[in-house]
Amino acid sequence: MRAKGGRTESIRQFILTNVAKHPTDIARLTAEQFDVSRQSIHRHIVTLVNEGQLTSSGQTRGKQYELATLVTHRDVIAVTPRLEEHIVWRDGIMPHLGDLEDNVLEVCEYGLTEMVNNVVSHSDALELTVQVERNPVSINLDVRDNGIGIFDKLQQTFGYDDTRHALLELSKGKVTSDPQRHTGEGIFFTSRMFDGFSIWSGSLFYTRHNKDDHWLVEVEDRNRYRGTWVMMNIDARSTVTTKGVFDEYSSGENYDFSRTHVPIRLAKYDRETLLSRSQARRVLARFDRFTEVLLDFDGVESIGQAFADEIFRVFCGEHPEIEVFPLNTSPAIDEMIRKAQSNAIS
Repeated sequence: MRAKGGRTESIRQFILTNVAKHPTDIARLTAEQFDVSRQSIHRHIVTLVNEGQLTSSGQTRGKQYELATLVTHRDVIAVTPRLEEHIVWRDGIMPHLGDLEDNVLEVCEYGLTEMVNNVVSHSDALELTVQVERNPVSINLDVRDNGIGIFDKLQQTFGYDDTRHALLELSKGKVTSDPQRHTGEGIFFTSRMFDGFSIWSGSLFYTRHNKDDHWLVEVEDRNRYRGTWVMMNIDARSTVTTKGVFDEYSSGENYDFSRTHVPIRLAKYDRETLLSRSQARRVLARFDRFTEVLLDFDGVESIGQAFADEIFRVFCGEHPEIEVFPLNTSPAIDEMIRKAQSNAIS
């Protein structure tokens, strides 16, 4: 996008950022935001259309605007043990993103190569599809395969009772079906580098939005995806760096992955309530691989006394070297945590 200065740049960037949600009233919205006339905003919109950054359809009052697709490219690739993820990136994807800032390009490279490597190493797939789409605001990267499916693979490897349990473990990091060759860190870090990160496999659709730190899991038995489909999205102007994300969750001289962030809502199945010690032990599995654990209760309104006691008295008492921090707790959850901690043996 051509560089512009000051107020003009701000107005046009606002239009591009908001037009997807306001295709018919973007001129009104922008005029109110910057306290200028709609006629003035319309001139900016016309310029963006002429530059190929917006497209328009309809007539007069029914006119709609959309972000133009600047790049769309897809490669279908046979999966063999000799397939090298850096070649997939270098030859298929990077040529379409070369003018991005270095930090965004590095995030895209990390995510794309990690997801392709997962397909080669774990999926038993015959082919994979990589796709890049770009508009003036963001970049979308997709990696799809026709293999066993990531949640089914983990369930079979570790004997989890269902695929939701596999998803919970995947969210913690350090879980892999091939520990001799992999650390199980790729999805954890990739999901925190991109603004949006989603996995659709089998009947599970899992998505994370980093701007509001929001997690969502949907279960749809009627619409199963055979294999694994990973979708990654990042703002073209993002300031995220791979080093910054690694630093947030790593420590020590060896740069160990020592801090994890666990969304407790992934431990809930359907309308289930988190009441029991067995549910808590499911959450606590593999916490001993970390020195700091962030327990995120976003989307969970209450927990039972036994669930809280197992985590905040029993586990914390047995593992004083591991710090457990509850986040986004409701007053009801705070009360249960305080009660558990008050019963701790000093």
